[in-house]
Amino acid sequence: MTMARDKQRGTRQAAKIVPRIRLVGVRRLLASLHVTAALLLTSAAASAQMSVPGADLVVARPVVNMYRNPTTSSDVVSQAIYGTDVLSFQKQPGWYDIHTADGYAGWVQASDVLALDSTPYAPKGEAVRVTGLSANVYREPDVTRHAALLRLPWEARLETLTAAPPDSATAGRWLEVRLVDGQTAWVQNGDVSANSAPLSIDETLLLARRFLGITYTWGGVSSFGFDCSGFTQMLVRQRGIEMPRDADLQAAWTGVVPVKREDLEPGDLLYFGSSPTKITHTGMYIGDGQFIHDTTHGHPGVQISKLDDMPWTKLLVAARRVQ
Repeated sequence: MTMARDKQRGTRQAAKIVPRIRLVGVRRLLASLHVTAALLLTSAAASAQMSVPGADLVVARPVVNMYRNPTTSSDVVSQAIYGTDVLSFQKQPGWYDIHTADGYAGWVQASDVLALDSTPYAPKGEAVRVTGLSANVYREPDVTRHAALLRLPWEARLETLTAAPPDSATAGRWLEVRLVDGQTAWVQNGDVSANSAPLSIDETLLLARRFLGITYTWGGVSSFGFDCSGFTQMLVRQRGIEMPRDADLQAAWTGVVPVKREDLEPGDLLYFGSSPTKITHTGMYIGDGQFIHDTTHGHPGVQISKLDDMPWTKLLVAARRVQ
């Protein structure tokens, strides 16, 4: 198992936040506090990976790796998804140091993001999100004439323009969108939705099963590959709640309360490790003694395991209920 890496990332991230704040002064500290107050401690309508208030960049690739240092030889700490507005704090040749809505920081290649003008990309009321495990975006409303321009993951955001004319052969099937580079394109209506209503716990558990078999990807937050805490964070976000990125930070978050093992209910979050202070893995309880999680144990990917099985029964150190 490689569960310990989730703890390593959380420890590493916590360690680097403080010195960064000291370096950039009051402006950056206020911005960081604004992000935390606005997005980590409040509920909002369920949506795609959330955008940062005051963002100056938008993610321009389907999935972008966020690195610990400005080099691709560094480790991946998290990811950002297409159409997400992010906030930059530092720049080096070919690189930006960005923050995402969950307060996470990492370096992305400059070619993976585009500068925003005075308005955000895909503002409220003008956005749809991908609701399939993936969706193709085309240069015209036809799937056969040209290869897809983009293949986007679950939760990727697109700015809407117009639907196909009512009298056209594609009416009701296609939606015109504006890509982050300003180019117009088309996506099939069945692949996206403008609905941002939060899911119930039962709906969230049904959704979770759609991802069974999706491969484990260290640092992953998308349907192209999750890690354990990225998967749990995504599921909770569908209930309209943005929670911290890493398993140990999630377990300590003020938005959850402790639950005893004998009192577990579907939708509760499970945390595993060598002790309550050394949490390395997470999953979501689905009832009947089972939980769904993304793990490298047995076979890499999203899977359902039994809580009474080894090693899980021995490693369970905490359970939490989202408030």
